Amino acid sequence: MTLSIRLSDADEKQLEQLARETGQSKEFHVHQFIRQGLEDIEDYNIAAEIAKRVRNGEEAVYSLAEVRKDLGLDD
Repeated sequence: MTLSIRLSDADEKQLEQLARETGQSKEFHVHQFIRQGLEDIEDYNIAAEIAKRVRNGEEAVYSLAEVRKDLGLDD
């Protein structure tokens, strides 16, 4: 898929500087930004869903002390 975006002059300069400093292309960094952004959004959505289940009493919550005891880390 080809995608066209318009960057502000400041963002373009920052991207160009990053590309020069790393020796990687601007396209490489844009791909990385998109990939990381998509992963972050997925992580947020998972966390939001779990938080909703916790608030609704549908998800168990354990204290650190309980987890340490169950894993035998306090012995």
